[in-house]
Amino acid sequence: MSWTPEPDSALLIVDVQNDFLPGGALGVPEGHAVIPPLNALAEQFAAAGRPVIASRDWHPAVTTHFQPQGGPWPPHCVQGTPGAAFAEALRLPPGALIVSKGMGPDEDAYSAFQARDEQGRPLAELLRERGVRHLYVGGLATDYCVQASALDALAHGFRVTVLEDAVRAVDLQPGDGARALEKLRAAGATIRPAVGVGG
Repeated sequence: MSWTPEPDSALLIVDVQNDFLPGGALGVPEGHAVIPPLNALAEQFAAAGRPVIASRDWHPAVTTHFQPQGGPWPPHCVQGTPGAAFAEALRLPPGALIVSKGMGPDEDAYSAFQARDEQGRPLAELLRERGVRHLYVGGLATDYCVQASALDALAHGFRVTVLEDAVRAVDLQPGDGARALEKLRAAGATIRPAVGVGG
């Protein structure tokens, strides 16, 4: 049975980019597994006329986010490179909003709420002007950008549902992903699978 997203909801797909997939510059284990449930949900949200937003890391080649400049991460998702492109299998509906983050030379920007559209408008503004009050969140990675985005969504007053079968963790320390979900639950997010989300 198909599900119709609530009239005040939107889907946020966090950083499903080539560099975060297995084999990428900063590959998340099983990162590709988030794509099928997100594709199914994106289709349902689009059919209901509800917004689908995709955030992306969009770093300059030289940034304090990267190890060569003293940052924590190997270079990844550099603007205009194949690694920064959305995963080929990800099916974003026509009219999906693309927001970019980490564009400054000293900007880490883990949260999609630090991302802006091409006109420079921040995500919170884009959601509010579309009447969004409930945000469904999936993507990569649970313990970094998904966690930061969901916590910021709660801080901005949105209801948040994190789709536990549509996220995967880096797990630099074993269990980081599970701890991130517990932290989100404690902060007020709902954690549930994307499959049967309307049930």
